[in-house]
Amino acid sequence: MTRSARCAVLLAALALSSAQVFAMGSREQKAPGSVQETAPAKYVFLFIGDGMSMAQVSAAEVYSNALASKTPGQARLGFTQFPSQGLTTTYDSSSIITDSASAGTAIATGNKTASGVINMDPGKTLKFKTIAEYAKEMGWKVGVVSNVSLDHATPASFYAKVPSRGDMYSIATQLVASGFDYFGGGGFAQPRGKKGDQADVLAIAREAGYRIVNTADGFRKLDAASAGKVIAINETLQDSEAMPYEIDRHPDDLSLADYVAKGIELLMNDKGFFLAVESGKIDWACHANDAAASIGDTLAFDSAIAVAVAFQKLHPEDTLIVVTGDHETGGMSLGFAGTKYTTAFERVSAQTGSYVAFDQTVLDPYKDGRSPGEGSLKDLLPEIQRFFGIDVNALPIKDREMVERAFVRSMKGEVERAAQEDTYLLYGGYEPLTVTLTHIANQSAGIGWTTYSHTGVPVPTYALGNGQQLFDGYYDNTDIFRKLAAVMNVRLPATN
Repeated sequence: MTRSARCAVLLAALALSSAQVFAMGSREQKAPGSVQETAPAKYVFLFIGDGMSMAQVSAAEVYSNALASKTPGQARLGFTQFPSQGLTTTYDSSSIITDSASAGTAIATGNKTASGVINMDPGKTLKFKTIAEYAKEMGWKVGVVSNVSLDHATPASFYAKVPSRGDMYSIATQLVASGFDYFGGGGFAQPRGKKGDQADVLAIAREAGYRIVNTADGFRKLDAASAGKVIAINETLQDSEAMPYEIDRHPDDLSLADYVAKGIELLMNDKGFFLAVESGKIDWACHANDAAASIGDTLAFDSAIAVAVAFQKLHPEDTLIVVTGDHETGGMSLGFAGTKYTTAFERVSAQTGSYVAFDQTVLDPYKDGRSPGEGSLKDLLPEIQRFFGIDVNALPIKDREMVERAFVRSMKGEVERAAQEDTYLLYGGYEPLTVTLTHIANQSAGIGWTTYSHTGVPVPTYALGNGQQLFDGYYDNTDIFRKLAAVMNVRLPATN
């Protein structure tokens, strides 16, 4: 072939390649319009794993595989097999590292705001309408489920508008005023206000026509024909009015999956429903650097999503399921310097309770009735073995000394805070003994942490059902709102 002929072939190839790229770009730009070519979804689930990014998801998959096989690998969760997957940025208007209030605002309204603010602009003057409120205006039924308190930041992002997420009593009264059809999971952190001198929010809810249930038996008896508007509070609340960690949940206790199933039962109608579901204690576990608790709640989250998937199979053309995280927590890593290239995730199963359960059932009762500085670590060794699978006497000297120092600090009542920067790096404001034990347990499995706070890494987003293709790609958390609105055929004002 002559030089000129080779040039002609190369130019033709480049032209074809450019045409293909242009055509691909055109198809991608038309993706939102493709939703309009079919009927909009009318059953929409939005699952938010609070604090959940790829590390938390992968840890659950690696752990599940480690229990079943000696060959390295990941046992895929149900939602990680969804056909459409994206990567979502999470920064807010004040920081690359968001908090749950501003992240929830972005997802629920499509607007950036400052950390701590819920559904208002950073100046705290303008109020934003949520995707759940749009759904309610269209005549859909609306539900909000969370395994932490219902007045916490993420569930609040679907119904409340407050300058500060700390004003949980105002959030709770706005929950009642929303008129949404179903709330389920945790309780209320400030049912009578910060000082306990306000009208009981549950009494206000009853006056507004809500049926309140707070027993498992009462929950199971709820039915769509007679329930009306419902606030279902879990019978067992562990910490801060939240449901127990999955690792601590009694088999007879209700699960997050139960609250999703009941939500479907109560919300089902021909016009449509929107159900937002948060697994909030993934975040709480990662704040405390407790990998076992995080993994347990991630697996339980997957089980709750499976309930929606079963529903989607019955209504494939009408249903959309979206799963995302609001941010990553803890700087979790699958790998630790002390174990180099090896992991032993099966060791996570040796831990039988969460850090909270250890504090509540072992450490706190032991400290009660003893003066600061009293007590002996030897007294707790059997319980440490039972809870964390750690034989303290068999630990390397360095680790054993860390446990001994942490025990002394816990017995002195030194729950370290940020003001004491040197000890905050060690304990993060948690019980020194407990967090030291979780660190040792995690590190032996090959799991590391960088912080007790959130991080700024993007989070994965997964979608299944009508409009799923919109959730492919790399986009911001504010885009989740617009994508949901497109699939639901919400008519947005020009400002959105």
